[in-house]
Amino acid sequence: MNKRILIVGGVAGGASVAARVRRLDEHAEIVMFERGPHVSFSNCALPYHLSGEIETSEKLVLMSPEKFAKQYRIDAQTNTEVIEVHPNQKTIVVKNLLTHEVKKEKYDFLVLSPGASPIVPKLEGVESDHVFTVRNVVDIEKLNQYLQGESIEEVAVIGGGFIGLEVAENLVYAGKKVTLIEAQDQVMAPFDHDMVQILHKEVIDHDMTLVLNDGIEAVESDHIVLQSGKKITAHAVVMAIGVRPEIGLAKQADLELGATGGIKVNHNYQTSNPYIYAVGDAIEVHHKITGQKTRLPLAGPAQRQARAAAGHMYGIPHQHTGVIGSSAIKVFDLHAATTGINERLAKATGFDYDFVYVIPTDMVGIMPESNPLHFKLIFEVPTGRILGAQAIGKGNVDKRIDVIATMIMMNGTLEDLKELELCYSPVFGTAKDVVNFAALVGLNVLNNVVKQVKVTEVRKLVETDAFIIDARESNEFKRAHLRNAINIPLSQFRQRLDEIPKDQPVYIHCRSAQRSYNMVVALQHLGYDQVYNISGSFLGISLYEYFNDCSQGREPIVTAYNFK
Repeated sequence: MNKRILIVGGVAGGASVAARVRRLDEHAEIVMFERGPHVSFSNCALPYHLSGEIETSEKLVLMSPEKFAKQYRIDAQTNTEVIEVHPNQKTIVVKNLLTHEVKKEKYDFLVLSPGASPIVPKLEGVESDHVFTVRNVVDIEKLNQYLQGESIEEVAVIGGGFIGLEVAENLVYAGKKVTLIEAQDQVMAPFDHDMVQILHKEVIDHDMTLVLNDGIEAVESDHIVLQSGKKITAHAVVMAIGVRPEIGLAKQADLELGATGGIKVNHNYQTSNPYIYAVGDAIEVHHKITGQKTRLPLAGPAQRQARAAAGHMYGIPHQHTGVIGSSAIKVFDLHAATTGINERLAKATGFDYDFVYVIPTDMVGIMPESNPLHFKLIFEVPTGRILGAQAIGKGNVDKRIDVIATMIMMNGTLEDLKELELCYSPVFGTAKDVVNFAALVGLNVLNNVVKQVKVTEVRKLVETDAFIIDARESNEFKRAHLRNAINIPLSQFRQRLDEIPKDQPVYIHCRSAQRSYNMVVALQHLGYDQVYNISGSFLGISLYEYFNDCSQGREPIVTAYNFK
């Protein structure tokens, strides 16, 4: 007897289950229910319609019900909501949202892929016509149409995650005056506080107003009120605070929920009922590195989950490896990517860890398109096992983070990464690629070849008048330097050893920590045992300090910034 497989949700996870089942079984009856008017649309590309980069909203829709029927013999029913699940009878109750017709459908297997819904706090004015969320094509069409009004000039975006930042960026490109409000002390929570300052600078450099450590309190007709009492003009408001898993059907069906509030599934994505599977944003997943449960609303993992669930229905084994959270974003002229765990999560889960922050070029320095690539690599102590990485720059950060993601999945160490052979051409990278370079520096730190201090510690060193050497050439020093630094260039320090004390800590930096590293090593050979390399050096210090100096009005620790 042919299997009858019903799927709730017709976007990434649900559509992928349907397509995979059809490839496995030409005779199965597959019915997919989507309460919205579109199936198989690109959630992640929605913000790019606001700037016109994606010209029409129709291009966001990848497949139509008609194509599903003709190409895959899949019955994709839109504007149709599943309102009840009855596991004992193996039936669901479905409502047509256009005709209001209600009917029962039987299944052999049921797949829940309802996704996650935007979090909209219950605040005064939040249900006004000029307040929007961004979840589907209908949402983005409504927002884009509203923004075409002549008086719509200033927009407030609430939330500095992926959707919030992408919406805000595209609104700037659309010519709007944008204020981005984030209740935490930084945007983009997957990135550490030191790295994310680079993105903060990029945002304000493109004339976007960035408000941190403040949340929304109320929405008025032409402005919003923040928890601090501050009022910000806003002719339109986009709520992008975050998402919560759609678990209504799972609760109604008495399916077990996990510790994080998502639907609990086993390693084959079966729920507590063996005939009901769940995939995508609504489920709880296993984190490979921490061993803890988490939720990960990303399209890549959802598609892999869908394939595994469909395969299990047909007895195909699946090796469950867990998730590591690889993601990327474009922020104006910068690309940013991350994988694995960041420092905050490493601390919270009790890892003994360290990290290195390096700024090599993304390709050979003499190439016209060469730019600095800021790279942070986190590793376990004492094993050297790679735990995570973050990269920000104008070049191919995704390539570098993909390499690290692969190493993490293979339980790779700094030694493995050091020896990793990668493609090389001057137009693509360097002979010693960024990731190899980071591994070498990491091994120096792990093996105590050199001692380092972080960019986060430099302000305190300046304020306490620590002995800091600037190892750059004098012309570089004259343009910009730390207020209390002494300029002893790498090319001169051997002739000026009498100026470098042995009885106190000596902190050395250059532009990106390569010249200073060479000076540190040489001084150690010459009997200095209290020398430290400043990780990130002057370029990293400038980027770390800049946004907070501007936003807090505090006195800079540099005479001028250097961002090149």
